[in-house]
Amino acid sequence: MPQHTEGETLPTLVIGAGPVGLAAAARLSQEGRRFIVLESGARPGHAIRRWGHVRLFTPWRYLVDEVAGRMLRDSGWTMPDADGVPTGGELVDAYVAPLAMLPALAPHIRYGTRVVRVSRRGLDKVKTAGREEAPFDVRAEAADGTPLRFLASAVIDASGTYDSANPLGAGGLPAPGETSARPRVYYGLPDVRGRDRLLYAGKHVGVVGSGHSAFNTLLDLESLVEEDGTTVTWFVRSADLSRLWGGGEADSLGERGRLGMRMRGLAESGTIRVVTGFAIDELVADGSRVVLRSVDGRVSEPLDEIVAVTGFRPDLSLTQDLRLDLDSIVEAPKALAPLIDPNVHSCGTVPPHGFRELAHSEPGFYTVGMKSYGRAPTFLLLTGYEQVRSVVKALVGDITAAERVELCLPETGVCSTDTILATAAPAEAPCCGASSEDVDAADWATGEAEAAPAPNAP
Repeated sequence: MPQHTEGETLPTLVIGAGPVGLAAAARLSQEGRRFIVLESGARPGHAIRRWGHVRLFTPWRYLVDEVAGRMLRDSGWTMPDADGVPTGGELVDAYVAPLAMLPALAPHIRYGTRVVRVSRRGLDKVKTAGREEAPFDVRAEAADGTPLRFLASAVIDASGTYDSANPLGAGGLPAPGETSARPRVYYGLPDVRGRDRLLYAGKHVGVVGSGHSAFNTLLDLESLVEEDGTTVTWFVRSADLSRLWGGGEADSLGERGRLGMRMRGLAESGTIRVVTGFAIDELVADGSRVVLRSVDGRVSEPLDEIVAVTGFRPDLSLTQDLRLDLDSIVEAPKALAPLIDPNVHSCGTVPPHGFRELAHSEPGFYTVGMKSYGRAPTFLLLTGYEQVRSVVKALVGDITAAERVELCLPETGVCSTDTILATAAPAEAPCCGASSEDVDAADWATGEAEAAPAPNAP
């Protein structure tokens, strides 16, 4: 049976209780709109906790949604040191969890509830007549496998992408041998200096990926090289490393710029081995170890462990019965895709956008947060907050407010092309002249805002 009472106004259903999903809930609460949040984990910020050891790029002053922060302060919450830079775990413990516990939100959040499919009640994807009036039919599973059903007037998908890591294979498919080698492969960001240290101490570890997530992992492994005799080999698909380091001191997010400079220093120090132009085609077992073979026929030395920080992709299976207008390249909404396609715009400086860029042919359904970027990297947390501000205003019928841009994103200090900047209207330009003190952004270290951080192309 549907989880609602016949005759009552159907709620807006939010998928995911991470910072962006809870920001949507806070804004729906402020607007007096009924809502329910479904979270697959047992606690809020479940996915972030999995990379909770990673330190973010930005200080606390830039990590709190405006409405959510006001609600917290009204409850007696004290903001952490505004200049402190938290880890993912600290972000959850000091902000996300207290937000989820607010009386205005807590009764409406269901944990241990994984959404598996979304459709329209009584209408398949082909049926058009009466579609806009039909409620969304959301199917889910409880932690014990019990099937659940919810009806909703609108759906905001803030489920993130951290559970959908890209494979090691350069072609987008798992490389031959990758599945059997899975016990030796960690997808994501291991806690190298803490929980997972024994897994890598004294071993030969291969790290695959070239984004900020790879940088964090490699810099953590550096300490094991010195202290435990670990050998580290970094495999990069690109033949040119110069484009990877970012804008350095020109980056409006100082911590992000410094991360790139630290990684450049490590790569040039000789402490780790660097293999460029290596596109993985196959994994071959070598006793208890694994050898990587590239498309051009080169082979790696035998590796004890592999860390795959090759980025993430959206899980589109739960929305395959909806009419979504997705770009064929990055799998983001078609209107948003040209702004974030890494083939033409890889610096991460993206014009602010809202409900119109996120809209589909399925009225009332929006994907926000990291998942809205599809396969594109460099998502900023503040982008998600602006997305849900605009979407919620649109859902309550305040189109003027929904269309108003209330965000200025920071420059990265480097860009591969000026195409988008040259064609954007002044109001759409990625920065409106604000200094770094005037912007609020968080470039996740794992590649997904609802679950993780930054560019991770192999």
